[in-house]
Amino acid sequence: MAIIATKGTLDWGYPPFILSSTAAALGYEVQIFFTFYGLQLLKKKINVSVSPLGNPGMPMPMGMDKWFPIIGMAIPGMQSMMTMMMKSKMKSKGVASLEELRDLCLESDVKMIGCQMTVDLFDMSSSEFIDGIDYCGAATFLEFAGDADITLFT
Repeated sequence: MAIIATKGTLDWGYPPFILSSTAAALGYEVQIFFTFYGLQLLKKKINVSVSPLGNPGMPMPMGMDKWFPIIGMAIPGMQSMMTMMMKSKMKSKGVASLEELRDLCLESDVKMIGCQMTVDLFDMSSSEFIDGIDYCGAATFLEFAGDADITLFT
């Protein structure tokens, strides 16, 4: 399974880790290619919020979901509030944190790859990222993805 992770927000950070850890548990060889904002998920300390644009599909308490697509994150403090609410809801339901899921992926031999071009583009340093990851360009990752049974873009 080949997964391309492009988004570095709380809500978009879960899919690549959940899908890859599940696939690894089922015996798949898995690689995740983290590019552009997805690289935030490989930082030593994941410090992400829900998407600043919001998501009209996000269930909201007290009927707020009817208004959320209209007001979105335009209200000052909304992004922080939604991030806090999402983290609280996940914790109350026993959902693992992004760090816990990432560690599970590493323990399950999911290969995590940082996009070297993006690292260079944003003047990032390998010291910002967790140990145990590789770096390569798109062409190298596509060699694996081209032979994968499943390729996903998140």
